[in-house]
Amino acid sequence: MIKAIIFDMDGLLIDSEMVSYKCYRDLIESYGFEFTLKEYIKDYPGKQLITSLNYIKDHYHLDYDIEETITVFHESETKYIKEDGVDLKPGANELLKYLKEHHYKTIIATSSRQERAQGLLEKHQVMQYMDDIVYGFEVEHGKPAPDIFLKACEKLNVLPEEALVLEDSEAGIDSAYQAHIPVICIPDLKNPDALHQERCTTLLNSLDEVIEYIEKSNT
Repeated sequence: MIKAIIFDMDGLLIDSEMVSYKCYRDLIESYGFEFTLKEYIKDYPGKQLITSLNYIKDHYHLDYDIEETITVFHESETKYIKEDGVDLKPGANELLKYLKEHHYKTIIATSSRQERAQGLLEKHQVMQYMDDIVYGFEVEHGKPAPDIFLKACEKLNVLPEEALVLEDSEAGIDSAYQAHIPVICIPDLKNPDALHQERCTTLLNSLDEVIEYIEKSNT
């Protein structure tokens, strides 16, 4: 029986992946390399910023200071969020209200830095529907390792098999799979490949379809 819902944030609950793409694009193109949306979709969604920055540093043979680059990235991100705004994903409000009304435990598990996440979530008044949140700094290994979802279960005091993860990225699917927590994928910028589809309980088109899944699972 499903007792708890674990939400990814970026690309699943918050429509923020295009902002992240623009920030990575600006960074990489500042060194004279082209960076396409296709490349971003292939390697970046769902991963911690420091993991991606180390990957960029090695992949493009760059010599930059990671901490300084993190600061530049955050400044770029703040600018884009202020200019473009970031919306909730379709169906988010309906699902959050349903879960609250039906007394499900809820938590967000995000690799995002705390200040950024709090700003986005407060803007959309999301935390009134959540019991807790897990940040990447609270666990030793980020996605695709299982740590963050296991920590979410620990905070909610539920067993992995009593939880349901909602994800959009392959890294997040891998994380839930390794944690032995059922996972639904609601794709954002790309559909998961065949292997990751097999690791999912199901694929849905939007968050409001989760309600029907939960009702059928708990009958």
